[in-house]
Amino acid sequence: MSVPARQIRARHSAETITVYQAYPPEVALPAVAAGRFVAPFKRDRMTWIKPSFLWMMYRCGWATKAGQERVLSIDIAREGFEWALARACLSHYDRGVHGDRATWSQQLRSSPVRVQWDPERTLRMTALPHRSLQVGLSGEAVARYVDDWIVTVTDITPTVHRIRELVRTGDERAATNLLPVETPYPLPARIATHLGAAGG
Repeated sequence: MSVPARQIRARHSAETITVYQAYPPEVALPAVAAGRFVAPFKRDRMTWIKPSFLWMMYRCGWATKAGQERVLSIDIAREGFEWALARACLSHYDRGVHGDRATWSQQLRSSPVRVQWDPERTLRMTALPHRSLQVGLSGEAVARYVDDWIVTVTDITPTVHRIRELVRTGDERAATNLLPVETPYPLPARIATHLGAAGG
């Protein structure tokens, strides 16, 4: 069965959805200890959360890129995630979603949330034909994320390193077995339309 071009696939339960972020140890370790983001995390910067584990691996180079040495798995409230998506604006103009460029530009300036759809990745980091979601939070959205939505913060860097080593040595079956199980997220129809996405 083919995967829709734009679909949110994630690890989720009835109450939470798992997203991923990568940070240097000085940001990641205090966050794990506190169970939420604390200083030196900067609330005044846009922070990007990613429901796709493999897209996060592509972005951080399996936790090898400078400033992204620790990968965090963060369970957040689905209510908060959907609050963000309902207020999101696509980072790029999409004629099928926006009435015109002026409307999109106005939404981009006023929205506290941005959404990008980027090619999903394989274990070997090859681009796939379908897209994966990134959500950029700023302003009010960051405050809600840090203060209200986060349920748990887990450092999964050892697992990331293990999967990377299995891929390097050619044992993709064992690597795949360690991946989180990500299934289509049941987006409400109004949000799916707003994002030009497929529902769950």
